[in-house]
Amino acid sequence: MSKLETNTIDTISGSTTLTIGDSNTSTIALKSGATLTNFPKNTPAFEARLSGNQSVNHATFTKVQCNDEIYDTDNAYDNSTNYRFNPQVAGKYFCYFGARGFAGGSDPDGVRFMIIAPYKNGSLIRDYNGFDSDPNEMRHMELTVNAVVELNGSSDYLEFFGYVYAENLSSSGVVLNSNQTYFGAYKIIE
Repeated sequence: MSKLETNTIDTISGSTTLTIGDSNTSTIALKSGATLTNFPKNTPAFEARLSGNQSVNHATFTKVQCNDEIYDTDNAYDNSTNYRFNPQVAGKYFCYFGARGFAGGSDPDGVRFMIIAPYKNGSLIRDYNGFDSDPNEMRHMELTVNAVVELNGSSDYLEFFGYVYAENLSSSGVVLNSNQTYFGAYKIIE
């Protein structure tokens, strides 16, 4: 085994590719305590959830107000006003959305139909992810949807809307449940 000690490795003039190792047998390892800098990262990234139940109007698309940030690497998610993700780095983002609807009251109150809808710049980016329990209503209904979305790094933003259709609301309203309702995204390394 030989050892190469140097401060800089660079490509030769006219080349843009630096190859290290052989794809069939090589392993490249960093010593303990060493760091790799200027390497692409999965940021900006965030995840937020509802800190408490959000009341929604029956059979109406309502913006989901995920106000409890679990993390937000680049301060790109507005968790108090617009409830939007607006990353200032262009690229493709893996986005995920989840919601749990609940219709309160006593039987036969319940959720019959629920939709979650992700939006980019005010337009739907993925067909509704919905579920209809007809003819049997459920007390709770939970849905998720994922999407890869290209964002321009300046003006593009993502939002999350929910729709709950409840049957026979005699004594209580419709809510999206805290903790089980969430919204997140992270940049894909390309």
